Amino acid sequence: MPHHLIRKLGQFTRLSPEDKQALEVASQKVRLFEAHQDIISEGDEPEHVNLILEGWACRYKQLEDGRRQIISFFVPGDLCDPHVFVLREMDHSIGTLTRVRLAEIPRDAILDLTDRHPRITRALWWEMLVQVAVQREWTVNLGQRNGLERIAHVLCELFIRLRVVGLTNDYTCLVPVTQVDLGDATGMSNVHVNRMLQELRGSGLIILKGRQLTIPDLEALQRVALFNTNYLHLDRDGRHLDTNGPDQP
Repeated sequence: MPHHLIRKLGQFTRLSPEDKQALEVASQKVRLFEAHQDIISEGDEPEHVNLILEGWACRYKQLEDGRRQIISFFVPGDLCDPHVFVLREMDHSIGTLTRVRLAEIPRDAILDLTDRHPRITRALWWEMLVQVAVQREWTVNLGQRNGLERIAHVLCELFIRLRVVGLTNDYTCLVPVTQVDLGDATGMSNVHVNRMLQELRGSGLIILKGRQLTIPDLEALQRVALFNTNYLHLDRDGRHLDTNGPDQP
């Protein structure tokens, strides 16, 4: 069930039971991928939309000499571009970071959702605009923030995105990315990433044990990262579209 996606879209508008059922029906084709596999590669023709149900993936570009730039992380509830099927071929790749369970939503199912369910349509517009806003913020991260700020900013963003879909426990969450992944996302070497993580640990701003991240004081980490949540647009802009169905409190 796409409950993480439904919960995330609820940040924009409250969906009706019929909207939720339509999303569930559209997400019935499920596939499993092991870690470090391409879900779709640059040059492939996209035929459907991938919805991450479990696990983590990333969008990336790779140079001919093997250097990789991670452009975004995908967590449960993320759609890997709702309208990607309008492209003739992929200009980037999407690969798994962990074992991933995803739903392949066919083109016709997406078109049917947007034709018959206006709340879903507007929520998907919001989702796409937030993805673009995240990309803008990542550009600022690479171009203007120093190493400590870059790592702190990515951790703040990931924590808040996981909290939105119900995957945090107080101030703890699982962040199954390696230091190499963080380096590829922030334009830093593995050694530099390690130093920045040690500095954040030493300052008491994060506790990182294996894949488990704890942020004892989120506001303090946000100050270090120069982090402003406004680009995630979590203020329920579509409340005027809320369903009047029986699930509305």
